[in-house]
Amino acid sequence: MTLALGCIADDYTGASDLANTLTRCGLRTVQTIGIPADDLQLPEVDAVVVSLKSRSIAASKAVEKSRAAEKWMRSRGADHVLFKICSTFDSTDAGNIGPVMDALRIDSGDSIVLVTPAFPETGRTVYQGNLFVGAVPLNESPLKDHPLNPMHDSNLVRVLARQSVTNIGLVDLGVVACGADVVRTHLDGLSENGFGAAIIDAVFASDLETIGAVALGHRVSVGASGMGLGLARALVASGRVKANAATSIKDTPVGGAAACLAGSCSQATLQQIARAEQVMPVLHLDPEQVIAGGAEVQRALGWAKERLGKGPVLIASSSTPDQVTALQKRHGRDAAGHAIEQAMADLAEGLVRAGVQRLVVAGGETSGAVVDRLGIPGFLVGAEIAAGVPVLRAVGAAERQMLLALKSGNFGGPAFFEDALGLMT
Repeated sequence: MTLALGCIADDYTGASDLANTLTRCGLRTVQTIGIPADDLQLPEVDAVVVSLKSRSIAASKAVEKSRAAEKWMRSRGADHVLFKICSTFDSTDAGNIGPVMDALRIDSGDSIVLVTPAFPETGRTVYQGNLFVGAVPLNESPLKDHPLNPMHDSNLVRVLARQSVTNIGLVDLGVVACGADVVRTHLDGLSENGFGAAIIDAVFASDLETIGAVALGHRVSVGASGMGLGLARALVASGRVKANAATSIKDTPVGGAAACLAGSCSQATLQQIARAEQVMPVLHLDPEQVIAGGAEVQRALGWAKERLGKGPVLIASSSTPDQVTALQKRHGRDAAGHAIEQAMADLAEGLVRAGVQRLVVAGGETSGAVVDRLGIPGFLVGAEIAAGVPVLRAVGAAERQMLLALKSGNFGGPAFFEDALGLMT
């Protein structure tokens, strides 16, 4: 296998989002959970997205994991490696975006790295270095209150400068609008003046194509799935990749029971849970009881087993931002988050043992905990459920055949859970 593109994703749902984007652009893509073992049989593909759960761990550990993933990809022929981050630039002043970017830049030999979380298709744009969610700056949007990585500064030049050891420049929209050659000249100037990275504006889909064409001339880039879209289109345009990806994974049908787990506290997921209550049984976990011990998980599993034979069920640990804040004050942010993640992983394991073969998971941290517990080493990427969320067919799973959907909290429309289950057959 010789890769045209290697990708390192800092969480599992973000990896699925990127893999979905690459597949839509025509690249044969597989998503792995961690660096693949030597004995894992992977199909011949154009791109591999290695999923790491590295967004909220210690920066030194994130760097170590990312460097190892890059080394694996380079050994498989990848000339370019994308470090895939969240489109809301989820990070703290200690990292992990800056430290990982710095390490990959040094390892690659690049003098400067292009960085953008923009993806206009999903309402994420960057203008004058500021990240917008729809029509408002990130720090004025509901997405600012992430429970682990709250983002209260929309100026990405400032945000990244607080994390990185290098100077951070800006490639503004006026430069991008002039085309790839002008962007390259601008980057050369920044590099000569001691800048090691640059936030680049993107407001329109065409901006991503310009950015991708420029980034492909470097060894490393940093961005959300919009950067992946630009890189994929540049690879196809250059003739290095033929647009021949399958648009679905129509293989042996996967039957069995279906269930949904929701751990995200985003407004989008809360609305989706409310909609699901109209069409399927929904159980809301008591977070205090979850933190107290395993009895709440056993209660939920008993509730689910009584209903799985009649159709899908949904179990939610999701709460409003105010409720999350109160819970964290009582028990500590890390302790509360860890307890809930592990409870959701316990539930997933119990549901699979009870016969569930189609599993929908909402929330990045929740998805990471679930997939780790199930021991699934990789996925083939299938049909798109919603922007950024594909159907995934497990590869090399210890359990029976499984289909999954891993959703970032903010993704999908009100009927997401129904839509997902409708495509997972």
